[in-house]
Amino acid sequence: MTEKISEELARRDSFPKKDYSDKHERAAELIKITGHPLYTFTKENEALAILLEKYKDSRADEIFEKIQEISIHYAKKGDLLYPHLKVQYGILGPSAVIWTTDDEIRGEIGKLAKLKEHDEDWIKRTDEVIKRIEEMVHKEQSILFPICAVNFTEEEWFGIYYDSKDYAKCFGVENVIWEKAEAAKTDVKPGLDEEIVMPGGHLTVAQLTALLNTIPLEITFVDADNINRFFNEGPKVFKRPGMAIDRDVFSCHPPKIEVMVRSIIDDFRSGKKDKVQIWMDKGGKCMLVTYMAVRDKSGEYLGTVEVVQDMEFAKEHFQK
Repeated sequence: MTEKISEELARRDSFPKKDYSDKHERAAELIKITGHPLYTFTKENEALAILLEKYKDSRADEIFEKIQEISIHYAKKGDLLYPHLKVQYGILGPSAVIWTTDDEIRGEIGKLAKLKEHDEDWIKRTDEVIKRIEEMVHKEQSILFPICAVNFTEEEWFGIYYDSKDYAKCFGVENVIWEKAEAAKTDVKPGLDEEIVMPGGHLTVAQLTALLNTIPLEITFVDADNINRFFNEGPKVFKRPGMAIDRDVFSCHPPKIEVMVRSIIDDFRSGKKDKVQIWMDKGGKCMLVTYMAVRDKSGEYLGTVEVVQDMEFAKEHFQK
């Protein structure tokens, strides 16, 4: 672990130093731009702050239920901001500290939501998690967003804007249009008519793309160097931002999950295992996540494929 930390620190020192003297002003300017990711994140925080005050006054269950949408807000930060700061700019703090706090808050909110008895202990725990949420709102606006404002290029903000469209709205805040980003977007995809020849036949890139997108699975391929190389398109329960392509897979997971992912891939690489399956409840749905080692005919490790399958149909079938 000490060696890993030393490597991370050495890598961080290799990045160019930035001037943070005007970080708050730069963040404020971006927040003013209608549709910019920081505009949307800030609108969500403002709506959340209002919800928290209403809940403290009323203790209404329907408001507490609305507060649970914080998981969407935190998922967007975890997918779109923390990994990019870490990988592209060597800024480790948000992914190591704030991301962990997000997960703790999200986990506690989930546990409280499942408890039917709202006794004194439940009220105490609720008050404590609300205080943590309020602290996180302050940290986002005063620390996280200014760091992002100093470092991210306009093109990177465009990418974050495009990827954020895959997420549901939270706290009633719409993901409104950012005119400049829309004007810069291009849908040109060269080479779609080129054929890929494989042992089982041949397909054009367009055909192969459509085929992979039609299969009712969420597919992710990570190469032998632990780099994200492919996600199929379409709605996903587990979001896969386009900006994560060509980024190391470990950076895409919060610290507590990263350990598990490293262990699975290490076992695949060594030949100790070929497949790991995990059943979980996600958004009220029964999901099966399968990790499989991808090997060539000689058994050489080429990477890992993650396949996510919604198993609600099976549960409904066997309950008949």
